Amino acid sequence: MTSDRLLPRLAAGPLEEAMQDSPVVLIHGPRQSGKSTLATAHGNHRGYRSLTFDDTAVLSLAQSDPAGFVADLPDRVILDEVQRVPGLFLALKMAVDRNRTPGRFLLTGSSNVLLLPTLADSLAGRMAIVRMHPLAQCELEKTRPIFLERLIAGRFPMEPATRQRAKLAERIVQGGFPALLPLPTARRRARWHRDYVETIVQRDVRSMARIASLDALPRLLELVAGQTARTLNISDLSGPFGLSRPTIREYVTLLERLFLVEELPAWHTNRISRLVKGPKVHIADTGLGCALLGLSAEALWADRDAFGQMLETFVYLELRRQASGRDEPIGFSHFRHRDGAEVDIVVEHGAGRISGVEVKASSTVRASDFNGLKALREACGKRFGCGVVAYDGELTVGFGDGMFAVPLAALWT
Repeated sequence: MTSDRLLPRLAAGPLEEAMQDSPVVLIHGPRQSGKSTLATAHGNHRGYRSLTFDDTAVLSLAQSDPAGFVADLPDRVILDEVQRVPGLFLALKMAVDRNRTPGRFLLTGSSNVLLLPTLADSLAGRMAIVRMHPLAQCELEKTRPIFLERLIAGRFPMEPATRQRAKLAERIVQGGFPALLPLPTARRRARWHRDYVETIVQRDVRSMARIASLDALPRLLELVAGQTARTLNISDLSGPFGLSRPTIREYVTLLERLFLVEELPAWHTNRISRLVKGPKVHIADTGLGCALLGLSAEALWADRDAFGQMLETFVYLELRRQASGRDEPIGFSHFRHRDGAEVDIVVEHGAGRISGVEVKASSTVRASDFNGLKALREACGKRFGCGVVAYDGELTVGFGDGMFAVPLAALWT
């Protein structure tokens, strides 16, 4: 199978630009998503030395004297897994204030420093952040993603596509971690996912936070996988553990810091008071989620409720991953009115323009499938761009007034 070292990564372009502008650049994302591979590929021909804090000797030296460690670094350096040395950020700030040469420090991290304001603020104005995700479908297929371009432009040409059927379940269950590509069987991929969670709990969680119930985290992540694409309900998550709701809320935030869980906020406007404001929760990789739930591709395809949830997460993650490679910022949320109208994915782009994507597992689309998108259009007014029902069909079809039915395969073909 194809090695991830040969696959073009969407984050490569933003990384190149950031290294030309900022003295510190952080590539952050989940473990095993390809951060180190991308950083090494960038530094190979530019004279960068690479150090990793997974090396206990390097870690001990940096922890004991962060300022001295940074002072002794070469002019260009890659520092891997920097979340393990929180004290390093202040030392980097001091070094950058003395010398702001762009591209001096290239960092990778498996924890979201944006959720730790004290760390993020220490390098405010000095550090650019590049988000790394597991592989998108378009990266796996080596195709240029154009779905978001068309969504932003509000134009989808009438084009044929191939129905995916059960192949969709196979894509969902495989997920996007590069290390899975050489593994030949679903059983070995599922085992890799379970070992992955165990490694993160035993290594990263222990070093980041004092958790009284470490054994609760894998089970909590499994429950989140079962709730993926649903409104986050802390009470439901806390029930099996005998732990307080605030404690479970802290644990979910910790899983979010580790890029294992994503919360999708609700889109809102002051003009409408009857909008549901709670976030949705998404497992951060559908392959990981299916492994935690014990779902093979065949079992997922047979369980239509689970398939519908995982498919919505799959589409959301594909759009998030594709957006990470674009120049302009793109925001994501969901829309739900108390009368029942909802849109799975709201995409904010340009000067506050709003478009929506509704995900359907079926191969046919009816006019009623656009009801949520029409409610979003009414709520947005002139800010509305277009609405898409993504379905497992064979043809892109216009439904008038900026509404389109678009095959799911168009996300990566």
